[in-house]
Amino acid sequence: MAIEQQLPALHRALAARAEFRAIRRDALRPLPTTGLAHDHVAIAGTGLLLRVPKQSQLALDAAANLAYQAACFERASASGHTPRLHGVLAPGPELAMGALVVDHVDGRPARLPADLGAIATALAAIHRLPVPETGRRPPLKDQAEPIGATLAEVAAQAAHLDGAGLDPEARAAIGAELDWAQGFAAALGAPPPVSLISFDAHPGNFLVDRHGEAVLVDLEKALYGAPGYDLAHATLYTSTTWDVASSAVLTTEQVAAFYRRWLACVAPAMAAASRPWLMALRRIMWLWSVTWCAKWRVESAAAARRDKHTARSTEDWSAELSDPALVAHVADRVADYLDPATIARVRAEWRTDNALSRLLPEPVNIP
Repeated sequence: MAIEQQLPALHRALAARAEFRAIRRDALRPLPTTGLAHDHVAIAGTGLLLRVPKQSQLALDAAANLAYQAACFERASASGHTPRLHGVLAPGPELAMGALVVDHVDGRPARLPADLGAIATALAAIHRLPVPETGRRPPLKDQAEPIGATLAEVAAQAAHLDGAGLDPEARAAIGAELDWAQGFAAALGAPPPVSLISFDAHPGNFLVDRHGEAVLVDLEKALYGAPGYDLAHATLYTSTTWDVASSAVLTTEQVAAFYRRWLACVAPAMAAASRPWLMALRRIMWLWSVTWCAKWRVESAAAARRDKHTARSTEDWSAELSDPALVAHVADRVADYLDPATIARVRAEWRTDNALSRLLPEPVNIP
C-alpha cells in the first residue's frame, strides 16, 4: 500500500496516544522513498518522523519486527549519533506493520570522502557503548561467534547464486571467496571482540548535521557483533555507491584513513583487539553483500505479497513493494556489484599491496 494511503491510519494511531493527540492530519508529510524496507513521514512542526516498515529484513512478524527496531533505537541513542525513539504505534488491521516515532534529523546526505571521518567517529561512539550481560541483550541478535553467525547468513543467501544468472567468472570469484571464508572460520580460536553494531552502516544511512557530526538514521538491523562489519559496510564499493545522494568510489588511501580514524576514536584495548580481524571481516561483509544481491535478484522477481499483520515472516523483496524507479536503481546496483570487473576491483583490496592492505594485513594467527 502506498504511504499516502496509510496517512489516515497513521493519524488515527497517533491520535490514540495522549502525547501525540494534538498533531493534525495535515502535519503528516511523506518523504521521498529511498529504501526498500521503510517509508518515512515527517510530522511538521514537531521535529518528529514516522518510520513505517514495509517489510522485515530479519524475517520477523510485524510485532516482533517493530519491537526489534524500537530496541535498536533505544540501545544506540546513548551514543549521541542516532535519533531518539519517542513512541511505538503497534501493528494492527489498519496499520499492518505499525510505525516508530523518532527524531527527524535536520541534516544533509553524507559527502564522500569528506565526511568519512565523521562517519568513523559516529560508529566509534556506538561501538564504545557498554555491552550488556548476555541475558540482557535480547531482543537484539547476539553474535557470540560473529564469524560463524554471519557466514551462516552468507551461506543461506549464497543458495541463490546459481539462480541469479551470474557470469561464470563472477560465480567462480565469489566461490573462491566462500571457500576462503569456510577455511578461515574452521581455523579460528577465540572470536573477535563484540560491541553494539549497526550491521547496515552504508553511507546512505547517515545524515550530517550543521555541526558536521554524522547521525546514523537507519537502525533496524543492529545487533551485538564485530565492529569490523560496520567499518567494512561504511567503505566497501558495494556500500559507497549504493545511495545516489552519497555515491563515491573511494581509494584505498581514503579507506585506510577512515580505519585509522576509527582506531584512534575507540579505547586502545578495543583498537588493539579488533585490528587483526578487520580485513577478514571486510571480506566477509563483502560476501554478505554480494550474496544478498543474488538473493534480491531472485526474490525481487517473485510476487510475495501477504497479509503482513498476521504473517509469521514479513520479509518481502518483491519489486511491487517499492517505487519502480527505486527498484530500477537497485537492479542497476546489483548488476554492477555482480559484474566480474567490479568483483575483481573489490578483491584487489586484499589481494594486492596497497594502503589498506598494508594497514590491515591478513592475520596469520589470531589467538
